[in-house]
Amino acid sequence: MQPAKKKSKRITSWHLIGAQLAMFRKAARMTQAALAERCSVGEDTIASIEQGRRALQWDFAVLLDELLDTKGALQVAVEKVPKKERFPAFVQDFVDYEQEAVTLLSYQNQVVPGLLQTEEYARFLFACEYPPLEEDQVEEWLAARLDRQRLLERRPRPMLHFILEESILRSELGDPAMMREQIAHLRRCMELPFLGLQIMPMKLPKHAGHAGPMVLLETPDHDHLAYVEGQLTSYLHEDPDDVSVLQQKYGMLRSQAHSVEESARLLDELLGVK
Repeated sequence: MQPAKKKSKRITSWHLIGAQLAMFRKAARMTQAALAERCSVGEDTIASIEQGRRALQWDFAVLLDELLDTKGALQVAVEKVPKKERFPAFVQDFVDYEQEAVTLLSYQNQVVPGLLQTEEYARFLFACEYPPLEEDQVEEWLAARLDRQRLLERRPRPMLHFILEESILRSELGDPAMMREQIAHLRRCMELPFLGLQIMPMKLPKHAGHAGPMVLLETPDHDHLAYVEGQLTSYLHEDPDDVSVLQQKYGMLRSQAHSVEESARLLDELLGVK
């Protein structure tokens, strides 16, 4: 997944609802911290909603209307949000959801997923971009990618699962030492108790992933989203029917891949470990 190109900030329904909440809160002479305490949520939750970075859920809107005595205004505002705006379908918005995910499942068929890339491997991939990137853009994208990896250090821990094609690991692109270190990094990641990694063998009678990579995630509010990306395009699916199809596909991929134990042995074999 490539970092999003800079663009003018979009004003969405969630920005307007957030501004509305901030106005109601201030009229009630309450701080974000005080309102968060009354709602039994973190202060950052209130801040994210007011800034338009987090969608206000309907049941939470009902609670806020009661606490702020706003006569159902927030509830109605949430109900009026166009369906296409329920979840913003842009890369930068996906990264926000990724960082808060309770569960994240990722299938990749071309490169190691960004969350598991070493700095050298990520830099190599950016060097492969065409048209070529300027050096300052490479550094900006690299910093953003490494920053995303803080998810692996987050508390509470997310549950993560990755499926990688074996061909990615056997690729002879780039420096062999770089690839060896990337494989060693994957092997170390497999020791994390909240992370599962399976390798998809190169020889299979059938393969459920020919349509390309995908990422499935569950938000703290237990919404299920699916992110897919292609050449010059990306889309965040929130329709339950669409997400269900991709979840079924991912389930089949897990059954077709090597087991976690077999995958660990394959990585050890590639590293020359007996």
